[in-house]
Amino acid sequence: MAQEVTPARTARLGRAVGPEPSSVSGAVLLLPGGEEVSARRPAPVWATAFVRALGRRLAREGHDEGLATHVVHYRYRGWNGTEAHLAGDASWAADEIVRRYGDVPVCLVGVGMGGRAALRAGGHEAVDSVVAVAPWLPEDDVAAPPEPVKQLVGRRVLIVHGTNDERSDPELSFRLAVRAKKANREVCRFEVHSDGHGLHQYRAEVQALVADFAMGALFGHPFARPLEDALAAPPPIGLRMPLAAGFGRSIRKP
Repeated sequence: MAQEVTPARTARLGRAVGPEPSSVSGAVLLLPGGEEVSARRPAPVWATAFVRALGRRLAREGHDEGLATHVVHYRYRGWNGTEAHLAGDASWAADEIVRRYGDVPVCLVGVGMGGRAALRAGGHEAVDSVVAVAPWLPEDDVAAPPEPVKQLVGRRVLIVHGTNDERSDPELSFRLAVRAKKANREVCRFEVHSDGHGLHQYRAEVQALVADFAMGALFGHPFARPLEDALAAPPPIGLRMPLAAGFGRSIRKP
């Protein structure tokens, strides 16, 4: 039987979230979740409500700085083993940002399988920072090489994970963060206690944390104190930093 040929497709950028600034000086690429294996095209509304709401917040807070925020529309739903389609689409999107806006810094913000894509594509020369929210990562396998981390050197990296996530094992993101921290001091990880994969209980706090990180990484804004402490702390302290209830409201920059 002839092997089925996967149809060739192209990734694309969604329209800029919110009003596009007249002059762009930085960009966020939002990478939605995906599946481990699937050659199907993503559904029309593939970006979750969480991703869309995060995009609106980033666009609003970064507009005056010249921030362009786009959702990446993948070619396929699946990571698909060594094809790593979602990471390839993230790299393509970073190229597209450079083509459209010139040499501006890019922050990759991924959720679930999109978090894995953000981490993997973080070595793109235009990327200066990476956010992985509840990233899906493969189980440790002695027969397969571990997820790479050297591409993250020179980038600021934030990982956020709910401790009760039953879909994406938080222990795997902690182990990756430990390896990444050895290669790059600018890595931190926050734990959202008792929250699950969708981070429903502390959604506002997670969005505030990501926005604070992106504004600091892209435009040099001072980080909120918890972020500053997490980046500076040695492991495991800075990799198991608890996200406080009310972050973004009760916790202010000094």
